[in-house]
Amino acid sequence: MDTVQATQGLGFGHFLLQTDAVGRAMLLLLALMSIASWVLMAHKGLVQMRRRHRGQAFLGLFWNASTLDQVRHELQTHGAHDPFSHLAAHALNAQAHHERHGATRLSEAGTAGEFVTRTMRKVLDEETLQMERGLTLLGTVGATAPFVGLFGTVWGVYHALVAIGISGSGTLDKVAGPVGEALIMTGLGLAVAIPAVVAYNAITRSNRVLA
Repeated sequence: MDTVQATQGLGFGHFLLQTDAVGRAMLLLLALMSIASWVLMAHKGLVQMRRRHRGQAFLGLFWNASTLDQVRHELQTHGAHDPFSHLAAHALNAQAHHERHGATRLSEAGTAGEFVTRTMRKVLDEETLQMERGLTLLGTVGATAPFVGLFGTVWGVYHALVAIGISGSGTLDKVAGPVGEALIMTGLGLAVAIPAVVAYNAITRSNRVLA
């Protein structure tokens, strides 16, 4: 009966009460990493859905337009709200600029086609950078969260063994409980890291397909 009551008294709440400032700092760090990664995942998911919807709509309009002037009018009327429309808008503006002013600067040197190509490459680089923004955070969380959890586990096991050594009781029931509680940190680290890694891979693949 005493063993059952002791076992029921163990758990995350007991571990939280028994751990020191370092253990609480590791828990807080994991919590912040989890919140940041989930907020970023939700934001990226919504942005990608909106980008995909608007991109498909613009591509349909672009390829069904009879002339580039019609596309230019549509962009001037409704603006550019996705990577495809941004690319088209900058290319059309570069073409019009080169026709009006020619190559007045070194950055505009070359034929109109070369100038438009350079402009489109610049826009592609900017859009790629924009799509990859935030992925460093997800990659960092996915790579470091398990180690943060492992550090918390090692720290908890160390203090549990010290406490057991001081008490002079080394029986299995006295050792297994505190050590098992310390393993909670490793589980939390994995729980934080796995969604971040999955989201990182999914977003990277989506960006690569769009690019």
